[in-house]
Amino acid sequence: MDLQFYKYQGTGNDFVMIDDRNGLFDADNHELIALLCNRRFGVGSDGLILLQQVDGYDFRMVYFNADGYEGSMCGNGGRCTVAFAYDLGIFTTETSFIAVDGPHEATRHTDGIIDLKMIDLDTFNKDGEAYFMNTGSPHHVDFVDDLTKFDVIGTGSAIRNDLKRYPEGTNVNFVETLTNGIEVATYERGVEDETLSCGTGVTASCIAFHQTYMLGTAGKNIEIPVVVKGGQLKVKFDTADNKYSNIWLCGPALRVFEGTFKI
Repeated sequence: MDLQFYKYQGTGNDFVMIDDRNGLFDADNHELIALLCNRRFGVGSDGLILLQQVDGYDFRMVYFNADGYEGSMCGNGGRCTVAFAYDLGIFTTETSFIAVDGPHEATRHTDGIIDLKMIDLDTFNKDGEAYFMNTGSPHHVDFVDDLTKFDVIGTGSAIRNDLKRYPEGTNVNFVETLTNGIEVATYERGVEDETLSCGTGVTASCIAFHQTYMLGTAGKNIEIPVVVKGGQLKVKFDTADNKYSNIWLCGPALRVFEGTFKI
């Protein structure tokens, strides 16, 4: 059996994309999904995404971590799925789709930038200097002084696997403040490694940054530039009464290549 696949990346966060509108892909075949994501024996990616047909929306996004099991929402994966749907001719400029965390809206600009609307946020916890929140996926956020010298993998793995603190595990973000915005490094649950970018992690980091350094700044269309190892993103949001709404994750999403995988 030959499986047609497509490879997309959003600021270095890369995904195997499958057009599953016919519903034939075996989503219970965790070994196959993990193999496709394997960088030595498969296509290689941080995760695999199925684009499926669904009533009431342009499409459904189903995201699997690189370990082969379905994961929580992936922001960069969402933007890549929107780019994939555009390339398939499903929409032209604006689209709506559903993912594991609910409905999303997105816009594709003529320069290839994808703006993805994230879920609203009105609940987060602070433990010392660290934040924890769910932006579609669970995220721990810590501020550090110098990311270039910081052990993202070692420290991130320890926090991710601290089951007393996070019984279901968590993604872990380390944030350095810049003159204009922030720089973020993320250790991702399910990938079990640092990734070049994480959309839901960047979103959580921007909200933590606002809480820490901009709490007196409320209003609409607040914009925070973000540097990640895979490029640049920005997060826009409205905030009032310690609640965040109209949150948009914005950045590039591009097709890398396509091919056929023989099963």
